[in-house]
Amino acid sequence: MKNLVVFIAIFIVSFSNAQEKEAQLALKKANTYVYEANTLIQEDDFVSAEMEYRKAISEQPTSVAGVYNLGNSYYQKGNFEEALYRHQQATKTSTSKAEKHKAFHNIGNILMKNKKCKEAVEAFKNALRNDPTDDETRYNLGLAKACAEQQKQDQQDENKDDENKDKNNENKDNKDQKENEDKKDKEGDDKEDKKDEGDQEKKEGEDEKDEEDKGKGDEEKKEQQKPKPKPGQLSPQQIKNLLEAMNNQEQKVQEKMNAEKQKGVKVKTEKDW
Repeated sequence: MKNLVVFIAIFIVSFSNAQEKEAQLALKKANTYVYEANTLIQEDDFVSAEMEYRKAISEQPTSVAGVYNLGNSYYQKGNFEEALYRHQQATKTSTSKAEKHKAFHNIGNILMKNKKCKEAVEAFKNALRNDPTDDETRYNLGLAKACAEQQKQDQQDENKDDENKDKNNENKDNKDQKENEDKKDKEGDDKEDKKDEGDQEKKEGEDEKDEEDKGKGDEEKKEQQKPKPKPGQLSPQQIKNLLEAMNNQEQKVQEKMNAEKQKGVKVKTEKDW
């Protein structure tokens, strides 16, 4: 039994040593790939360098060097999205504060490039938590804060402009609505006035017709009220005409008689002594 325990202990130690050697070998290979990739980057052969960095990550996934340097290469080529992803990986796999500081510092720089100033402030703060002595990180933090404040002010101004624009549009809509209502009211008033004028003209016409009809009625009524001659009697007009005729006849007779008298008188030619 004692021999069995010793055997197991020896096996465990041997297995651990083998794993450690294997890990050291993988780390050595990974570092070699990183070195070769860095050389290719200096030669501006980004495609080949990217392949070597990926080999390093595949050989030793927990190695920060491969991920961190690959992120830097993406940053240099302007691929900020991929660079951000790789440096975020580095912050998770890093075991030392120095490695975390570098990763967070670079994340802050990438976020500034993407105009994400508020997020960059937090990244630089995390970098300083891992290395408070880095003046470059502190300087970048100041820039990020100023940028974030400016963006906040710009957003407030934009919101204010939008509110003023909405208010102006609302006032314009209200003004247009009021003008339309006033126009409708005026059209209604004009229509009502025309109707009143038409009604007035119609009423005046009816009044004139009524007056005319009334005049005709009064005339007819007068005619009806005039005494009508009874059968066998003369009307007043006939009597008047008859009297005038008689007077005329009498006047003619009188004139005739006067003429005859004047004819019978002798005219004296000499004066009496």
